Amino acid sequence: MPYYQNKFQPRKPVRSFRDLEVYQRTVECAVIIAKNLEPKLKRLKYIFSDNLTACAMSIPLYVAESHSLRFSDFKLAVATLEKAMLSCNKMIVYLEQAIGLYGVKLDVELAEDLMRRYIEVRGKMFRLEKSWQKYRANDSAVGGKSVNYPRY
Repeated sequence: MPYYQNKFQPRKPVRSFRDLEVYQRTVECAVIIAKNLEPKLKRLKYIFSDNLTACAMSIPLYVAESHSLRFSDFKLAVATLEKAMLSCNKMIVYLEQAIGLYGVKLDVELAEDLMRRYIEVRGKMFRLEKSWQKYRANDSAVGGKSVNYPRY
């Protein structure tokens, strides 16, 4: 029997959107932006600082909305989750532009860390969407029994 370094721990079932890792991670990013990055961008007179903050907050809002819609209007839920993924891409563009404009005047390390986080969470959202589609197909094949969705 092989020895494994890490013990397997099953994830808690998703009971609300707050249990989704993609929601938790994007709220965390939005807080970091509002607390640490936006004040510096306002001081530097970055003209898109309000857009950047609004975009950062829209991502967890879209995730929560899509989670609520997935049983009543599945296509709209998937479209809303895709809006969240699109907003992740927008955040990367805003952050890269801010780095390009202000360089060392801005906390480049923080901005690059946020870009990495958004790239990572976008991939998790994509996998969440695919799992919703997979379970939706399985759910209809089984006869409509409710299924616990994996936590991404």
